[in-house]
Amino acid sequence: MLNEENSDKIGTLYIVATPIGNFDDISQRAIQTLSEVDLIAAEDTRHTGKLLSHFNIKAKTFALHDHNEKQKAQQIVDWLEQGMNIALVSDAGTPLISDPGYAVVNLCREQGAHVTPVPGACAAITAVCCSGLPTDRFQFIGFTPAKSKARQTFFIEAVNSGITSIMYESTHRIMASLDDLEAALGSDQPVVFAKELTKTFETFFNGSVAELKQFLTNDPTKQRGEIVLMLPGKAKQSDDIPEDARRMLGLLEAEMPLKKACGVVAEYFGLKKNALYKAIIDEKD
Repeated sequence: MLNEENSDKIGTLYIVATPIGNFDDISQRAIQTLSEVDLIAAEDTRHTGKLLSHFNIKAKTFALHDHNEKQKAQQIVDWLEQGMNIALVSDAGTPLISDPGYAVVNLCREQGAHVTPVPGACAAITAVCCSGLPTDRFQFIGFTPAKSKARQTFFIEAVNSGITSIMYESTHRIMASLDDLEAALGSDQPVVFAKELTKTFETFFNGSVAELKQFLTNDPTKQRGEIVLMLPGKAKQSDDIPEDARRMLGLLEAEMPLKKACGVVAEYFGLKKNALYKAIIDEKD
């Protein structure tokens, strides 16, 4: 724990959001904070250097990324105890949202260090507010898994949550990811695609998985850049089917025909196979 007697001398860790594309989206408070802190912890010092140079900010930076943040966390807390003020930034957007920083903030909270946000852009929120999907309830579920089967399960669980799901995808596997989305939920599954938000080539596409695949195939340049995928949740489901049965059915449906999956689930949970199959078909319709 930090020394409470010196609490008035303890520095502050600022979690500073930076633009996700357009430099003009940075807040005045973020510029002031980055200009006044003693150190800036940056995911990539070269990337952050371009932002600082654009605003003529002279500040010392050091690298804080996935591979070193656990080792750097205690050092940062020590610097704060010495009275230094430190800003934490990611390459773009709000730190810790699928970006480094959790280990540092967690340790700061555990040891009583001052942590305060300097809010701003976040790709997930920026995308969903323009998506046309319901925003009264939604979830951000990070990057899609790296492996195909895991991705299919990931998509099924997202849609079965019943609320809008927001996820990030990398440019080099977007097409493979859409193949898995189609395999798991069908070619008619609605999806919203957003890329290069606030940048020159900002793109939104609303349609089915099949339509999105065709859109990206027709113009491969649209596959490049920072990508956000969004899926609507399924409508309210029948209360007659146990939630555990639904989860198992969602997993099995990715591997076998629906009718066979219903047979396995019905036997396992002691349900009537035909009634289960009819209820699922009715919900899909």
